[in-house]
Amino acid sequence: MENAPAISVIIPMYNVEKYISETLDSILAQTFQDFEVIVVNDCSTDSSCAVVGNYISKFGRRMKLFDNERNSGAGVTRNRGLLRATGKYIYFLDADDMITPTALEEMYIPAKNFDADVVYCERFFKVNDAGENPQLHIYRGSKLIDKPTLESDKVEDRFNFLIRRDIWGGPSNKLVRRNLLLENEIFFPNLTPCEDHIWTLGLLFFAKKFLRIPNSIHVQRMTRTSQTRGKRTPVQSAIMWLSAPVLGLKFLDDMLGKIDLFQRNIQYRYLVLRYLTVKLFRSTTKRSSKLQMYSIYEEIKNKFGDKLGEHSVLIAVLCALVINYQKDIVSNDNQIAGLNEQLTISRQRIAELEEQLKVKLGESSHDTYQPPPTVKFRDPRSIRDYSHVQRRKIYLRNPRQLTRANSSKF
Repeated sequence: MENAPAISVIIPMYNVEKYISETLDSILAQTFQDFEVIVVNDCSTDSSCAVVGNYISKFGRRMKLFDNERNSGAGVTRNRGLLRATGKYIYFLDADDMITPTALEEMYIPAKNFDADVVYCERFFKVNDAGENPQLHIYRGSKLIDKPTLESDKVEDRFNFLIRRDIWGGPSNKLVRRNLLLENEIFFPNLTPCEDHIWTLGLLFFAKKFLRIPNSIHVQRMTRTSQTRGKRTPVQSAIMWLSAPVLGLKFLDDMLGKIDLFQRNIQYRYLVLRYLTVKLFRSTTKRSSKLQMYSIYEEIKNKFGDKLGEHSVLIAVLCALVINYQKDIVSNDNQIAGLNEQLTISRQRIAELEEQLKVKLGESSHDTYQPPPTVKFRDPRSIRDYSHVQRRKIYLRNPRQLTRANSSKF
């Protein structure tokens, strides 16, 4: 495409009048300027659009603002931004987050040098709601690198990478080639949360060149109004996390079905689906520890019944059972952890007592101690019997005494 920018920065926006200025300012401050900005408004009810309108002149012709006809969620809104983008690479940024001044440069240069389809940053910053107190974070599953590293292009190795190390699903730590997304139809599913994690799995398995870099370019703001951190009842929170396995697994399975490895090896396909299911059910269990299982069943049936059809009751019951079993596993794990802690304390106490005993024995060895006298016994073999000599002498002197001597002996 003639005069197409190197990077398209896509921002889905919904009610972020408090934060969007800082987000756009962080983009204006970039050392790399060959980019366009596409903001897609998801039917905001505050003054977010007015704030963005004030920035259009600052970006010149590099900024565009679009509106959704109805509120659609972050995933669908990102997809619409992607279809309007013209850049060689795509970067998704949440409307309440920021990027460092050299972020686009730090991602684009290695992408160009390695001809990468995906550039994956494994470090990021977190700030509070006011955008202060930045803390460096490293995704917990990452095996850290200290230089740009290309992952193996074999899907089997990518699968092992996922199972062994896990991967950060958020889109804001990745720069992605636009053609990779469009040619393989790697879009975000229409669900919240976990739409970004399913999208990331598509990148991992479709990209020929997946480049990891040890850079920190994304600044995540921990707001109180986030879709995944907002105020909800325990039931609403549990159902929100259940929506991903209930509605998202089919989307992921269809995407995996396009890849030859997963067509030929059903075990790999199952394990990827299992990986995501376990991940999501664990999140659900944390949020439903005090809920009755019949309330989970009722909410699933009411929430997803029209989409699940005649299987709605079965799926609702199975989900409730899985959560209940998961709660039992968590409870057992906690009990085992408690017993292990008690065992550790007992071992420490035993070690202390042993040390005290050694000290006591060491002190007693320095006291004045008189051992009992040693009794020496003569070796019985050294005692000679002189009776025969005596008898011989008596016999030689007076033969009659020999008889008396023998008689007294016996």
